Amino acid sequence: VETVADLPDPVGQIIDRSVPANGLHLARVRIPVGLIGIIYESRPNVTADAAALCVRAGNAVLLRGGSEAVHSNRAIHAALASGLAEGGIPAEAVQLLPTQDRAAVGAMLRAAGLIDMIVPRGGKSLVARVQTEARVPVLAHLDGICHTYIHSAADPAMAKDIALNAKMRRTGICGAMETLLLDKDFPAAAEVVSALIDAGCELRGDERARALDPRIGIASANDWDTEYLDAVLSVAVVDGLD
Repeated sequence: VETVADLPDPVGQIIDRSVPANGLHLARVRIPVGLIGIIYESRPNVTADAAALCVRAGNAVLLRGGSEAVHSNRAIHAALASGLAEGGIPAEAVQLLPTQDRAAVGAMLRAAGLIDMIVPRGGKSLVARVQTEARVPVLAHLDGICHTYIHSAADPAMAKDIALNAKMRRTGICGAMETLLLDKDFPAAAEVVSALIDAGCELRGDERARALDPRIGIASANDWDTEYLDAVLSVAVVDGLD
């Protein structure tokens, strides 16, 4: 929250100007969206993160967190409301949906004219439901199929550390690496894949990747667009960045 508070105020920033042939002066000016509804699961840190970002940009926010963290969400919201009031901002700028009833999510999704934008933050099923049912504009992500490319000139020790961290630190999050791309001229490719296997990761690779270590399994066509959310990784050897 302190980091967000220190960001420059975006409201009123002019990000582009132009004067067409007719002499009209045009400008693109940043303004608040309005009321943003955020539907999220599990992690109560989203309550603070989302509220801080929305308020810093001049928006009001309606938060709907998961039942797993309802008590934490309520405590964080109470702290935020108190801080807003102390700072001279209406506490109502940040509101937490007071019920965990799934029907309330449907009501948010249908609240065209009341909620200006919905942002889902969670798993594929949540995002799919929001995109299917929403009558309000949606800003959504889909699968977090993250790729790591190791360049031919990469530092071998750094490459190994980054690959291990990207995959094994937390395998069940959308930011975890799901595909590793090794440049064909990277000299320590075998060491990187060996370190991943030794750390308990199952590797599935193309023919060139499997030549690096006999413990790498065969990758199917589906492996290249699968979000594993587990200690499983697809690996390919590529001919360069392009």
